[in-house]
Amino acid sequence: TLFRSLMAIFLFIPMILTLVFSFTDYFALNPSLTSFVGLDNYVALFKDRLFVQAFGNTILFVIIIVPLQMGLAFGLALFIDKISYCKTYFKISFFIPVVMSLAVVSTLWMQIYNAEGILNTLLGWIGIDPQPFIYSAKQALPSIAFMSIWQGAGYQMLIFLGGLQAISPSLYEAAEIDNASAWAKFRYITLPALKPILIFVFITITIGACKMVVQPMVMTGGGPSYSTYTLVYDIYQTGTVNWEIGTASAMSIVFAIFVIILTIIQNKITKDKEE
Repeated sequence: TLFRSLMAIFLFIPMILTLVFSFTDYFALNPSLTSFVGLDNYVALFKDRLFVQAFGNTILFVIIIVPLQMGLAFGLALFIDKISYCKTYFKISFFIPVVMSLAVVSTLWMQIYNAEGILNTLLGWIGIDPQPFIYSAKQALPSIAFMSIWQGAGYQMLIFLGGLQAISPSLYEAAEIDNASAWAKFRYITLPALKPILIFVFITITIGACKMVVQPMVMTGGGPSYSTYTLVYDIYQTGTVNWEIGTASAMSIVFAIFVIILTIIQNKITKDKEE
């Protein structure tokens, strides 16, 4: 009963209120003048160039982060699984960024990306001119995505590592008896055994990338020229800074529908492959 009450208070009631407010012009500083506006908020959103740009930036974040973070996490897991020494050291080293505050990590990488930071110093050693990174409209979004990949890959690495260690060694021994190559063992033993984990990691990284807000908020404030302004950042600015709760609620519903559609597509693809 307590659990159901808490779920109602902190999940279902806010969801219902968000849906209701999305059809109103509710302004938090003057709630008494609230009126029903129907679909006006939704129509206005897709005419808002800033919202459309934020939506596009979010999709671009997802496109960059999902394959690269999955690849890095999987590669690190394979590396740790194969080595026979210092496994605990490498696990801790790769996982430390995950437990650090995103605000702290973002502040740290602001210094790394600085014009006189360590990254530009290293580039100078190999003859490359200093790069603007987060201070450039073209480089800011990929730079934040790269930092996010580095910060989050350790979590998925441990998930992959657990899956690799759960595969029976007898399968690889049988493959060696048949003179199977390393690629054949990876393709026909490792990948099929890790398929459920690959799907889970793919979905969690996708949802996490869609919700990205702390990194651009701390590092660039959504700039330069709104190049790192994400959908969740737009919702935050509209609802908590501008107090336009009706518009922010409509944005939240659009965001929820977007995530649901992505999840359905992923489930459909997964189901087809399993069949």
